[in-house]
Amino acid sequence: MPAPEVQMLSQENGKTLGHVNLMVDTLIANASLEDLRAITRNLLSTGAPSLASAFTAAARARLRQSSARRLATTNGLFTTPHGIAAIPTPELNNVLSRARSLYGAGMGFASLGVLSSVVRATIGLRWEPEGPVADALAVIDADISQAIQSCKEEFEGGRVGDMAGARDAISNLWAEIQDSSKDVEIWGGEFPFDRAANSIEYWKI
Repeated sequence: MPAPEVQMLSQENGKTLGHVNLMVDTLIANASLEDLRAITRNLLSTGAPSLASAFTAAARARLRQSSARRLATTNGLFTTPHGIAAIPTPELNNVLSRARSLYGAGMGFASLGVLSSVVRATIGLRWEPEGPVADALAVIDADISQAIQSCKEEFEGGRVGDMAGARDAISNLWAEIQDSSKDVEIWGGEFPFDRAANSIEYWKI
């Protein structure tokens, strides 16, 4: 006898996705995050190319749906426990995970708003040339470069519905990067966003 099925799922546009077998739903609800990642990667790497496209489309639909409820906060990303040199807080990883989910799903322009706020949070900070903040900023620099690549793919794929908003997202990020450069120059630090600046400076849409 086949396993019972749970209710039909639907996308934002109302199209039916189909039934989810109860046993499969039980697996999804109870498997560890590590197992779900391994299963997903194996499925996407062995399936048809259309499967990866369907997966990212579903991810974008979910992220758009949840954005209003799960807006990433950029308060308290860094702290200065000794009054001078800053250190990152656990909240920074939460915010970066949100940005990575967005640009990884092909929502690069949406991720720029989050990353712009992260760059803004570094202005006024001081940090050691080698230390946790310097390491975190190198990671953020790489994240911005990947987000820009995601933006380019989003643009080339014809998935940008708001061109004015997309241009504003780029302009705002560029302004934050420039402010960061000026701020670091004042106190003699090393500018942390070279890769990001190179990725965005001459890119026009």
